[in-house]
Amino acid sequence: MGRILSTLVIIIGVGGAIVLSQSLFTVNERQSALILQFGNPINVINRVGEDQAGLHFKMPFITQVLYFDRRNIEFDMQPEEIQAADQERLVVDAFLRYRINNPLRFYQTVRDESGARGRLRSIMNDSLRGVIASIPSQDVISGQRSALMDRVQAAVEAQVATQDLGIEVIDVRILRADLPPTIAERVFQRMRSEREQEAAGIRAEGEQVAQEIRAEADRDAAIIRAEARAEAQRIRGAGDAQRNAIYAEAYNRDTEFFAFYRSMLAYEAAIQNGTPIVIPPDSEFFEYFGAERGNNTGN
Repeated sequence: MGRILSTLVIIIGVGGAIVLSQSLFTVNERQSALILQFGNPINVINRVGEDQAGLHFKMPFITQVLYFDRRNIEFDMQPEEIQAADQERLVVDAFLRYRINNPLRFYQTVRDESGARGRLRSIMNDSLRGVIASIPSQDVISGQRSALMDRVQAAVEAQVATQDLGIEVIDVRILRADLPPTIAERVFQRMRSEREQEAAGIRAEGEQVAQEIRAEADRDAAIIRAEARAEAQRIRGAGDAQRNAIYAEAYNRDTEFFAFYRSMLAYEAAIQNGTPIVIPPDSEFFEYFGAERGNNTGN
C-alpha cells in the first residue's frame, strides 16, 4: 500500500511539473509573443513600445506561444537584372531593414519571417523595377544614388502599408548597381569614344583660341616694334640735329680750331701702332705736321 501511494505521489508530482511547465513561458526584451488558443490568436505580449518582458502564464496544452523578433531585421536581396530608362540592363544588389510592429497582423498575413521574405522580395522587385525604369542607367550608376534609394524606400513603404503586413520599413539601401559583365566592356568603349570626341572638340576650340591669341599678340608686338623704331628714329634725328647744331656753333666760333680738332680725330683713327702709311709730303692730310705753330697755311 505504501509503495502504491509513493508511486501515485510521484506520478502526481511529475504530472504537476509537466502541467506547470506548460503553464509558464518567458518573453525577453528582444521578443514579442503571440498567444494562440486552439490556433486562434487571442493576445500579444510585449509589443513594440511596451515593456512586458518576463515570466507569464498560459493555459496548458490548449495554448500555443509564437515568438517574433522586436529588433530590426535585415533582408538581403539577391542581385537582379533590371532595365533602366535607356534600355540598358543593370545588375542591382539591394537590401531592406524592417521591424515587426504588429505581431498579430504579421502572423495573419505572412505567418513567419520566411513568408515575410517572400512577400518583401516581391515588393522590393516591383519597387526597384518601377523606379529604375524611369531613370537612365548613367544616373543609376554614377549619380543620384541617395535620391534613388529614397524613391525606392517610399515605393516599398507604400506597398507595405497597402498590404498591411504588420511591419515597419526602417531602411532600403542599394549596395551595387553595375552593368552586366557581358555589356560592360561595350558600354565602356562607347563612353570612352564619347569622351575622346568631347576632348578632341575641346582641344580644337583651345587651339583656335590659342591661334587667335598668338595672332593678336604678334600684331600688337609688330605695332609696338614699329612705334619703337619710329620713336627711336625721331630721337636719333633730334640728337643728330642737336649735335650738328652744336658742331655748327662751335665751328662758327673758331673755324681754325675746329679744323685742327677734326684733323686730330682723323689722325687718331688712321694712325695705329705699326700701321704703314704711304702719302706725299705735301698732302693736305698732314698739313698740321709741317707747321710749327699748327697753322694750316704751311708758314
